[in-house]
Amino acid sequence: MTAARKPRISARQIAVGLAGFFAFINLYSMQSILPMLTIDFSTGPAGISQIMTASTLAVALTAPFTGTVADVLGRKRVIVTAMLLLVIPTVMCALAPDLHALVVWRFIQGLVLPPVFAVTIAYIGDEWEPHEVTAAAGIYTSGAALGGFSGRFFTGILADLIGWRHGLMVIGALTLAGAIAMMMLLPREKKFVRSEGLIASGRQMLQHFRNGQLLATYAVGFGVLFCFLLTFTYINFRLAAPPYNLSPSWLGAIFIVYLVASSVTPFAGRGVSRFGRRRFMIPVILVWMCGLLMTLATPLWLVLLGLTICASAGLICQTISTGFVTVTAKVGRSSAVGLYVTSFYIGGSFGAALGGVAWTLGGWPACVALLLLMQAIMAATVYFLWAGRTPPVAPAPTP
Repeated sequence: MTAARKPRISARQIAVGLAGFFAFINLYSMQSILPMLTIDFSTGPAGISQIMTASTLAVALTAPFTGTVADVLGRKRVIVTAMLLLVIPTVMCALAPDLHALVVWRFIQGLVLPPVFAVTIAYIGDEWEPHEVTAAAGIYTSGAALGGFSGRFFTGILADLIGWRHGLMVIGALTLAGAIAMMMLLPREKKFVRSEGLIASGRQMLQHFRNGQLLATYAVGFGVLFCFLLTFTYINFRLAAPPYNLSPSWLGAIFIVYLVASSVTPFAGRGVSRFGRRRFMIPVILVWMCGLLMTLATPLWLVLLGLTICASAGLICQTISTGFVTVTAKVGRSSAVGLYVTSFYIGGSFGAALGGVAWTLGGWPACVALLLLMQAIMAATVYFLWAGRTPPVAPAPTP
């Protein structure tokens, strides 16, 4: 008998992982250096958070329109073109002379991101079989988590070594290389059904508002990034202050929690298959809340453990929600994902903005109180509005 062959990673799996990686290395490239930028631009935490708010708001504004365009033009063409265009605002952020210019270029950067990751999620829904969608979404989410970590970690190190402006130039060069790799690795879509036009695609998008479970999933997506962006923006200011006094390099290093979290997300499919989305999601949110409470402790190791739990639980929630959208939307899948991304990033914008208010009023404890309130709302939404029947999901393969 011959030994069983190990499953090989296909080109399209690598490609969707790269899409997540390069989208999020750009989106979160400045998060670990926010305390440094408050000094460079002579502003406070609430003011410098505009950098994060601008990009997430831009993503939210363009995501649904990206979906309608992709439903007409096709998936690969839109993804690769957007990856190439993403290099421009990334480089211009490095050249920004003041905070206003930096915020403007971050906004433009956010406009280019939805054609990368929103359309990639739709590509997964089109090209993978329904029972494989959660596993494929897990690969994408793992790539996104690795990109989020790399943006924070390497930008922090580069900021200490060569300055944050040169660090962003490096990110821009890597993004260009990633665009070329995507062009070569991502297969042209085979199962894509082209929409009859932008008007028809827009009508399909409006139909999604009649789907109660999709609307509930959009609400959960709002809460997921609200919590993520608030947590991983303002924890930097806590750890940059006494008694920790962490440098940008060390602030970037704490995001190694994303690597741990990315190794957990592929198991989301098994949890959903065994317990169902609703019964699995609520305990995950409760674990997330426990992780947040741990970040109130003083020992740094306990804070990092709490952040690891938060990242793992949050990415699992994101994987489940993303997979549910692609399975539920039978037509206009890009626009359905676009609406989810809009809700997701509006939540992130609110998280960054309201986090600044909470930080000003009561520091990190006030931020945690706001986060716990949002997560309680998320759990209630899942419990009461995810009660209907949802499509089955087969177990995701182990990594």
